[in-house]
Amino acid sequence: MNNHHSPADHSPKSVSDWKAIVAEFQKPVRWRANWQLLNSIGGYIVLWVLMYFSLNVSWWLTIPIALLAGGLLVRVFIIFHDCGHGSFFKSSLANDIWGYITGALTFTPYYHWRWEHTQHHATAGNLDRRGVGDIWTLTVEEYLQSSRWKRFSYRLARNPFILFFIAPLWVFVVRHRFFLPNAKWREKASVVFMNLAIIGIAAGLIAIFGFWPWLILQLTVIAVAASAGVWLFYVQHQFEDAYWERTEDWNYTAAAMQGSSFYKLPKVLQWFSGNIGYHHIHHLSARIPNYNLERCHRSHPSFAEVPPMTIWASLRSLHFRLWDERSKKLISFGQLKRQRVRGS
Repeated sequence: MNNHHSPADHSPKSVSDWKAIVAEFQKPVRWRANWQLLNSIGGYIVLWVLMYFSLNVSWWLTIPIALLAGGLLVRVFIIFHDCGHGSFFKSSLANDIWGYITGALTFTPYYHWRWEHTQHHATAGNLDRRGVGDIWTLTVEEYLQSSRWKRFSYRLARNPFILFFIAPLWVFVVRHRFFLPNAKWREKASVVFMNLAIIGIAAGLIAIFGFWPWLILQLTVIAVAASAGVWLFYVQHQFEDAYWERTEDWNYTAAAMQGSSFYKLPKVLQWFSGNIGYHHIHHLSARIPNYNLERCHRSHPSFAEVPPMTIWASLRSLHFRLWDERSKKLISFGQLKRQRVRGS
């Protein structure tokens, strides 16, 4: 799978080029937003009701419903994500209100996450500005110069089981309960208020379900949603021909079009993931709501030049661990070993 764009392609090169292309798709559409709220949040609530009644039948029925609820929570998070970008509704107040509501459902503090995620969009693909809102990525030289302990920690952090099963739960259940020291007052307050909201929702569900049934179901739902979300985020930026440059050579448009994948999913998975597979469009303009991403992608021939990544092809990204600045590719530990053998 080669996602690299050659200099000869016809993708928009400058800010003025792509701004004109995407302008009409940046306009929120109220009925589309309201329909998403109904089928996503409404559907999520319905599944919790079904879980409650299914407990009287069999856990073999309840757990599949919980798994489905976890998939739907991914879609709820995309609404939260769009609210954070101020793109879901035209009204800033509406975005903030629904951002808080969806944040409570996804265990994510609205303003604190928005602050971190804004940094991700401003620095994606910049080797000199890594570390906030991204997945830990070392260059080959950084890895070779690291201590044994740092190498071990890096290998552990990039292990698929840790990365896609343990880390997602830790991030959404534990890490999001605390604010970063350099966060401003509003961001810190959002963590505190979100924690109180989550406690309130949990208390209500415990009163209905009982503690242990609630805990099992809540962890199942969050685990599915968090793991799926981290996987989506991973393949959106961690593919072989991704984009990483030093500050002096970094370009926003190139980082969006070359460093963000077009993850072409089956329609049902595209629906559950809120069209976020059109990630190149999203990074080109975060002001485009998820319900307009596909239409924007189809609107201009330049976007057709972005090669799609299929589910099968995306599995190859599991092997890539280090950024090779010489070849401008992500490589595996095995490739690094072979490079060193050839060079010795």
